[in-house]
Amino acid sequence: MTSMLIMFAGVLVGATVFPKGLKKWNDRLQLGMTALLIFTMGVSLGSRPGFLEELGAIGLKSLIFALLPILFSVALV
Repeated sequence: MTSMLIMFAGVLVGATVFPKGLKKWNDRLQLGMTALLIFTMGVSLGSRPGFLEELGAIGLKSLIFALLPILFSVALV
């Protein structure tokens, strides 16, 4: 939840306050922060006890959560 609030605050600042002349640097910063977010999420998942045992179930749920929006998007188009 904290990550979502920080990302929302970043969107607001980028849309209202951030100067357009620094867009190139803003893009690079966003890419770096996204990579850091993905890395820290991986570290937190990997440090959970029993994560390897849960990996099959987590993978199946992730696949379902990915396929359903894809299928509905294709159906709507």
